[in-house]
Amino acid sequence: MLDVLASVFPSVEAFVLACLLLALAELVYVLLGFGAGLIAVGTLALFLPDVTDVVVMLLLVNLPAEVAIVHRSWREIRWGGVAVLLAGIAVGIPVGGWLLSAAEPHYLLTGLGAVLIGVGLVFLVLPNRPHVVLPRWLEAPIGLVSGLLTGLFGTGGPPLVLHFQLQGLDKASFRGHLMTLFLAMSVVRIPAYVGLGLVTSERLAAGAAVLPAVLLGAVLGHRIHLELDEALFRRLVSSALAVIGVVLLLR
Repeated sequence: MLDVLASVFPSVEAFVLACLLLALAELVYVLLGFGAGLIAVGTLALFLPDVTDVVVMLLLVNLPAEVAIVHRSWREIRWGGVAVLLAGIAVGIPVGGWLLSAAEPHYLLTGLGAVLIGVGLVFLVLPNRPHVVLPRWLEAPIGLVSGLLTGLFGTGGPPLVLHFQLQGLDKASFRGHLMTLFLAMSVVRIPAYVGLGLVTSERLAAGAAVLPAVLLGAVLGHRIHLELDEALFRRLVSSALAVIGVVLLLR
């Protein structure tokens, strides 16, 4: 077992640090409904030898929290809107992958980063919860942009976060809608990764080894979510949008 884990974690210290960072990533993920990839992939890739190990491991260990929160939020989900967003995402992902190989996408990434910084800062200074009634036909383009960014950069969350933030959803509904979309993406990605040979015995063992730390982070994140004031939750989401914008610009 130790030999198997050694193929992913080069040392005991790396394993312990990975557990701490994954627990933090899951805490933020369950607290806000997004952000796990930004934290986990952005940090673990600095000291683990293969970033693919990180991506696959994170996909697997996120599943329990995604399933639990979607089950908890089932009655609050507007399923028609979610289906339209998913249709746009499904179309956008392969197009984004094609653009990645055929174009120079840094202009799109720079523009998205600037927009997220501006919107996040505006949301921070708004005194009340924003509530913008968007036309239903916009949901497909929003999903398309999310899919394009997923295919291009593996960062499809920001348009969805912005979409639900503009609707002024309460914190539980906001988190539930995001997690529903991310769970649907996970359900599609897992068999695809299996077919591509990315889900190996070593990565399964690594996921199982870090799972207790991830579950602890999820429990803490959920408890904080339940106690968090709605206004503070919105400020945290707005701050996270601005931070993601800065990270995208730097990337």
